[in-house]
Amino acid sequence: MPYRRFPKTDTARLRSLGELLENNDVYAAKTRFISMDLIAQAKKLHDQLKTLSARFMLCYEAQMRNYKRLAKPQKHMMMYLQHFVRVLLMGVERGEIKISALSEYYAIKNPDETLRQLHIVDDACEIAPRVIEGEKKRIAVGGRPIYNPTIGMVATHFDIFLDIYKQQSILNDKSDRTLAELKVLRAQIDALLVEIWNAVEAHFADLPPETCYDECRKYGLIYYYRKGELKI
Repeated sequence: MPYRRFPKTDTARLRSLGELLENNDVYAAKTRFISMDLIAQAKKLHDQLKTLSARFMLCYEAQMRNYKRLAKPQKHMMMYLQHFVRVLLMGVERGEIKISALSEYYAIKNPDETLRQLHIVDDACEIAPRVIEGEKKRIAVGGRPIYNPTIGMVATHFDIFLDIYKQQSILNDKSDRTLAELKVLRAQIDALLVEIWNAVEAHFADLPPETCYDECRKYGLIYYYRKGELKI
């Protein structure tokens, strides 16, 4: 015999609720076995899910579009920043820049750790402003500027990246908030479906199995057959 399985996707939830709400028998007073309160809840949750799932898809698509825009500026920002720091460290190694300048101007206490962090986007975003300001301060007190790459090139690529990165963060937050709302709504719908499906199956329980399943499907129930099982 088949077993019922609750919807796993929003599309399946909408389809199940839609079939229930489109069945004229649920509204007939004489034959009604599902309360109007449950039907009203089903209608409300169906409309909410339809709206919220559409909003989430819009947020997600915008998120993915901006993510593609972010890839190239991110690559350039991290490449220029990494190159600058490596040149800075070589200057220290050659004795052209005092080792004390690393912590005094650039807030670099552990060069090896800093180089490792520069391969992580969030860490690079924190380090970049310190490096940019540090180079400007060192030059302001008479230090020789680093030319390949210049701090101006580093700052330009960082600003370009940061603008798109901030947009991406906003889009990510919108998607996350919408997804959190969806998860709450899905739980409410699944709980309601359990209650309605139990009532439907109980109502048709005395019918022959094949007739029972056909009638229940009209109210949005979903049945699956196990592999190799004869379908009724």
